[in-house]
Amino acid sequence: VGYTNAGKSTLFNRITESTVYVADQLFATLDPTLRRVELESVGPVVLADTVGFISHLPHKLVEAFKATLEETLNADLLLHVVDAATEERGRNIDQVQDVLAEIGAEDIPQLLVFNKLDLLEQAPRLERDAQGKPERVWLSAATGEGTELLLQAIAELVGQDMVSEELYLDPGEGSLRAAFYSLGAVETEDYSDDGVAHLSVRLPRADWNRLMKKGPEPLF
Repeated sequence: VGYTNAGKSTLFNRITESTVYVADQLFATLDPTLRRVELESVGPVVLADTVGFISHLPHKLVEAFKATLEETLNADLLLHVVDAATEERGRNIDQVQDVLAEIGAEDIPQLLVFNKLDLLEQAPRLERDAQGKPERVWLSAATGEGTELLLQAIAELVGQDMVSEELYLDPGEGSLRAAFYSLGAVETEDYSDDGVAHLSVRLPRADWNRLMKKGPEPLF
């Protein structure tokens, strides 16, 4: 997430090696774009590129704008991308935080990503809070400098709350099995003679809790 023109899509492309449309204009990204990335020690994670935030949005566009952010509410971690080179960065950060609060996403963990560091001629860096957790990453999506620090920070933050479980799924629970696969959470799978699937899964706790609201109890 981030204010418009902060470089979200450029950073998204850099990390995922994809070709998401990038343009210096409002709403260049109209819908969330999803890509899967493999992180060392964590495994696969799904990244979503969302529409850029702006202030003083015309009233008739407010609901449509918020509808594009629905993916945000399902996130385990928000990467709040900030244009580090603009004098308005403090105001832009506040604007994004206000919108996140409006849609009920203010309590989702965040990592501040200060982009366009190449324009400031500064070295990339990773800053941590008092507990040692990654809090801010300074990088350049345009040059790629600092992206390895971002991936390290994501792996640390996501990996801190991972769940490893084993469970049985009956043949009628194919949709739940598919959900685990869509999250890249299945490590091993085998079947009994009566078609019951035995899965070993590893995924963020938030995803596990969400799926278990309508799924079976784990084996252990």
